[in-house]
Amino acid sequence: MYCNYVMQGAQLKQHIDSTLGSGNLREAVRLPPGEDLNEWLAVNTVDFFNQVNLLYGTLTEFCTAENCPTMTAGPKYEYRWADGVQIKKPIEVSAPKYVEYLMDWIESQLDDESIFPQKLGVPFPPNFKEVVKTIFKRLFRVYAHIYHSHFQKIVSLKEEAHLNTCFKHFILFTSVSFLLLIYFRSSSAQRLPVLDRVPEPASLIGRFSVLHLQEFGVIDKKELAPLQDLIDSIIVPS
Repeated sequence: MYCNYVMQGAQLKQHIDSTLGSGNLREAVRLPPGEDLNEWLAVNTVDFFNQVNLLYGTLTEFCTAENCPTMTAGPKYEYRWADGVQIKKPIEVSAPKYVEYLMDWIESQLDDESIFPQKLGVPFPPNFKEVVKTIFKRLFRVYAHIYHSHFQKIVSLKEEAHLNTCFKHFILFTSVSFLLLIYFRSSSAQRLPVLDRVPEPASLIGRFSVLHLQEFGVIDKKELAPLQDLIDSIIVPS
């Protein structure tokens, strides 16, 4: 499964590749100054989708309906599938079937130009960030399943270093707190994305009735519980 996503974020993709090449994962996940948050989320969503897809592809011989009859992350966590359209009520499926459903669903989101616009000047939809959050939440579940059910096989394939690097990159990105500047004008809310910096509020006083900051995280912390110990070892003060 392959997704070739053409968009004005090509320069952002080059930035990601160059910073990853330097080995600085923390720098690679930061929104470049002056860039649009939605563009940044879109480019990274495609990258992480492709990463997880390739990683899981190395395990399809071992992650079978017989070996993994349910999509789990250890004994405490089980994931059921629903896409809200064709399957509205969550159903229990095997791990490979869950991943198949997931990858097909994500690819359909990426190919939908009303969600991921591919033409210059076309705006992202109002619910774009919520779509991205759902994609990342579900991609995390694949990592959780791999670590809990197939890590020893990954070790035997000598792929653990690659898996750990990909997961660290994924977690560092999801741990970044993106700040959204929320301001109201004529009863309509608008958002300006920023990271580690905020436009001078003084320049907006008098023109907007309400002004405050709202934090945007890619994955809710409760979703990370199956791998929390591993994540805690990654998210340490730099």
